[in-house]
Order: sequence, then C-alpha cells, then structure tokens
Amino acid sequence: MQLGNFSISLTVKDIHKSKQFYERLGFVVVAGNIDEHWLVLRNASCKIGLFQGMFDQNILTFNPGWDADGHNVDPFTDVRQLQSQLKAEGLAPTKEADENGSGPDFFTLVDPDGNQILVDQHR
Repeated sequence: MQLGNFSISLTVKDIHKSKQFYERLGFVVVAGNIDEHWLVLRNASCKIGLFQGMFDQNILTFNPGWDADGHNVDPFTDVRQLQSQLKAEGLAPTKEADENGSGPDFFTLVDPDGNQILVDQHR
C-alpha cells in the first residue's frame, strides 16, 4: 500500500519560537504563511508542519499522489481506494472520504495509542 508523501504535523504553542528551534536543527521553510500560523519545513527528506491553534494534537500526515517535494507522481493510489483497502483490513476511519467523489479529499484514522493519522489527497 502506497500512502504517498509523509510528514508530521505538529501543534505548537508559539510558531515563531518553533520555527527558530527547527531552523537551528537545519530545517528551512518550504511552504506556509507564518501570519496564518502554519509553516512546512524541510531538512533533506524530512518534513514537518508547524500549526499554531489549528489542531488539538500532533498528526501523522500522508499525501497520496505527491513525492517528497510536493510534485505529482503517477500512477498513485487514490485516497478512496486506500480507504477501501483499510476498511477491508478492519480499520475504521474516524472521518471518511466521499467514496463516490474524485479529486481532492481526505480520511482520518486513530492508531491504537491515540495518534491521529491524516491521509490527505490534494489532487
């Protein structure tokens, strides 16, 4: 099963302090808007998102159809097909993608330890 590009979305208290901290670790901003309280940072193949006031907890994020640079890859497994495969494995999404739709959509899961997982297709 190919879930696509992986990143972790961190809920932060002060995006300015978090940005400075991760820059000291060698990360650079590659997307986002600090005035809107969200940034995506990258260090080699590692990506993290910093989100202030948007989420209650950290989220593991997968993006079907994207590579590590956010470029489209083909072929890729559509988010609805991934959701169907996971449901067949006995996993229950906490929010489901529209099975009759096409294009961008997402679904969410929670792992056995309470970690949120977002499978978010942008194309």
